[in-house]
Amino acid sequence: MHRKTLLENVEKIHTTEMGAERIVRNLGIDEEPVSYCISKLKQDSSSVRKEGKNYYVEADGCIITINSSSFTLITAHKL
Repeated sequence: MHRKTLLENVEKIHTTEMGAERIVRNLGIDEEPVSYCISKLKQDSSSVRKEGKNYYVEADGCIITINSSSFTLITAHKL
């Protein structure tokens, strides 16, 4: 259910400059962080749960935090 909501609103997913820097640093990626996180969300094996005001997307050994009202990517971490 939560995964469907995120996929239906995927064009709204964005981040701040600080958020982008945090995601790149925490995941050790060289890619554009919003596109990277969206690609993880779109994987069939991804799972999404909602706790409080945030969605937590788990895929490929990382967890991505997205604000549920603004669709802002807050952070991402390796598990």
